[in-house]
Amino acid sequence: MSTDYLPFVSAESSQPVKRGGRWQRAAMWFVFCWFFFGGIAHFALTDLEARIVPPQIPDPVDVVLATGVLELVGAFGLLLPWTRRAAGWGLVLLTLAVTPANIYMLRIHDQFDIPVWLLWLRLPLQVVLLWLIVWGSRWKVQRSLY
Repeated sequence: MSTDYLPFVSAESSQPVKRGGRWQRAAMWFVFCWFFFGGIAHFALTDLEARIVPPQIPDPVDVVLATGVLELVGAFGLLLPWTRRAAGWGLVLLTLAVTPANIYMLRIHDQFDIPVWLLWLRLPLQVVLLWLIVWGSRWKVQRSLY
């Protein structure tokens, strides 16, 4: 039975399709949920999200909506073997692109009802998120030793 239609399988067409390991699949589900719910938040909480866009960036509402679309596209791209790696790299670039907004939110933390320590914690957690994206979206075909 072919498993090439299943989420979280390798997209190497010249080799047999193999699933990633248990932890790698768990990481991918985490990354999917992170960006799926984050993308939805861009539409449900647009005004709040727009407040953290640095003032140097024009049209913050449009930026929030565009990044919300990119988060959703990236999340769903992780589910398909043939788009997983591209989606992973896209989400890495997106995460790096929104880092200035997270730093800006930390600078203006008194405007939000979020503990400042949580905003500080978010920065190193972004490094962990970047690692999870890269690790989870770059599954290799498991080659037999025989």
